[in-house]
Amino acid sequence: MAKKKIDKVTTAEKEVGEFVSRSEQFIENNKKNITYGLLAIVVVIGGILAYNYLYLVPKNNNASVALFKGEQYFQRDSFNLALNGNGVDYDGFEAIIDQYGGTKSANLAKLYAGICYYKSGDYEAAIKHLKSFKSKEGNASVEAIGLIGDCYVELGNVKDGITYFEKAASATSNEFLNPRYLKKAGQAYESLQQYDNAIKAYTTIKEKYAASYEASDIDKYIVSAQLKK
Repeated sequence: MAKKKIDKVTTAEKEVGEFVSRSEQFIENNKKNITYGLLAIVVVIGGILAYNYLYLVPKNNNASVALFKGEQYFQRDSFNLALNGNGVDYDGFEAIIDQYGGTKSANLAKLYAGICYYKSGDYEAAIKHLKSFKSKEGNASVEAIGLIGDCYVELGNVKDGITYFEKAASATSNEFLNPRYLKKAGQAYESLQQYDNAIKAYTTIKEKYAASYEASDIDKYIVSAQLKK
């Protein structure tokens, strides 16, 4: 019994020894390739770190500083200055979008620019910027979608406006935003004399968002649409 155990141990030791020997031989035969491979990995990792810390981080920081100045003009309703800069120390949201593409600040500048263009009456430019804005933050994304609907209505394209109002309403369960866009959709439907759809939108506000501001006088909208029908 003991002899069998010794034989098994001896066999295992031989197998390990052979494996180590083959590994050493492989390393010896492929020394240059292994060295080049390790160097390539080091270069790639070094490049990634250099890109992040020498380029991307400073770029994000500069974009954030520029955006902050634009936000100050935006909050004062100075939409032209916010968009196009002051010619001294701030270049505008458009410049931020162009110069700092790929940063969070540039993406947010698209939303600000879209709002500025909407406020200035340039609805086509507003739609372009709002559609290019991407966000995982629910409310900001919903606001952008809803504002696209407003732009289309202002351009006389009410059907597309309704599409975006309903998209905004379905994208959130927010008790402030959802009834707002349902009401906009209802009013847009009324302008197209689609009173059944308008009544449906208003009734949804009454039944699901009774505590909302829009629900406070929604009965008169429902009655009005019913009478027009």
